[in-house]
Amino acid sequence: MITLTLAEIAAAVGGDLRLPLGAHDFDEVSGSVQTDSRLVEDGSLFIAMPGELTDGHLFASAAVAAGAALLIVDHPLELAVAQIVVADTLTALADLARSVVATVRAQGRLRVIGITGSNGKTTTKNLLRAVLSTTGPTVAPRGSFNNQVGAPLSMLSIENDTRFLVVEMGASGVGDIARTVGIAVPDISVVLKVGLAHAGEFGGIDRTQRAKAEIVTQLPETAVAVLNIDDERVAAMADLTLARPVWFGLGAGADVRAEDLRATATGTAFTLVVGETRRPVALRILGEHHVMNALATIAVAIELGVDPDVAVNALETVQRAERWRMEVLQRADGVVVINDAYNASPDSMAAALKTLAQIVEPGQRSIAVLGEMTALGELSDEEHDRIGRLIVRLNIHKLVVVGHGARHIHNAAGLEGSWDGESVLVETSDEAYDRVRDDLRAGDVVLVKSSKSANLRFLGDRLGEVG
Repeated sequence: MITLTLAEIAAAVGGDLRLPLGAHDFDEVSGSVQTDSRLVEDGSLFIAMPGELTDGHLFASAAVAAGAALLIVDHPLELAVAQIVVADTLTALADLARSVVATVRAQGRLRVIGITGSNGKTTTKNLLRAVLSTTGPTVAPRGSFNNQVGAPLSMLSIENDTRFLVVEMGASGVGDIARTVGIAVPDISVVLKVGLAHAGEFGGIDRTQRAKAEIVTQLPETAVAVLNIDDERVAAMADLTLARPVWFGLGAGADVRAEDLRATATGTAFTLVVGETRRPVALRILGEHHVMNALATIAVAIELGVDPDVAVNALETVQRAERWRMEVLQRADGVVVINDAYNASPDSMAAALKTLAQIVEPGQRSIAVLGEMTALGELSDEEHDRIGRLIVRLNIHKLVVVGHGARHIHNAAGLEGSWDGESVLVETSDEAYDRVRDDLRAGDVVLVKSSKSANLRFLGDRLGEVG
């Protein structure tokens, strides 16, 4: 975090500064901001957050022992360390992030990019980090730090020389993204896709669209909205904002467009079209669906003054989207495992399966190991059924379905009489491992895909390590 005095922090969060007897005598804080006492270092600011299972105040003493210089708490603690007492620590986290971003922005160099979408946020964030880092100091969240705690924490890691702040904006309901926008105030907002991911939590795709649109609705005329021209729900957001729209996609009206998409087991290639300029792009990331993420990244880069050739060169160095996201594991015995089991929605599941079907060469077998897609609400049975039928249409050779929650994938595939593949339903990842391990042979390509809660990402790792 940038250096701030205790008084400045107290003013930013609207809190009461207290210096208990024995507290260290200092006036400034410049260390990291943490809500997890295990991550605290010398000079850190520790914010005691309430939680579903526990309370951060219970770990304040551990934070002090680890070197915390300042606590933000909702009641005074009997600890010999400077404390700022606030009414609500979650609100204080947001207020502090808002103040820090505004302070750095006032120096005239910081540009803020917000990203949302039902799929692809984390990949696009990582691609933007790779591209923008070629131009100046860039801050982007680690992992999927995109909720009301993670997003402000990532913002607080900026320094006075930061040129670009990339903020991944997730949501579990209407209003969540609007709160994050109110903290970061993006110069450029990106909307990748409106799909069924977490539709059960939102209450349907219309409410999902409304929630995602919050990233552009409050933008001023000076801002830019980078929108997916191929998604009609995203395209409609151009009418909801004063910001200047910039379009990306495969459609003819896109400002940044892709043609001639080609997916192989080693990556994804396409022709980039920007105005009258055309150039080849060869991503190491697997899957045609990541082309849209790359196009959004290039569109943002161009708006920020990055030469398209520089942007493409940076994109081509990125080896994987993220841990457990279309991660290719090449085994010594010739088996390829694609571990994509960090998240799953109907759209991302379908995209991964299409990629599996595309990259299998004649004589190779495609094997899908699939678990439950969560947070779909009343759409769950229907969407799992749809995936089962898609597997048949794609002629996937073998299917292993893991867990009761995913059983409709297995049932639907079995009901398609034209399919000559094989499907089995097992209850645990250990059973799935045994089934797949005993049947694998050189040349097989295995996709492991599920929502995070199904824990199949560890199954993917196990399958990738054998041989």
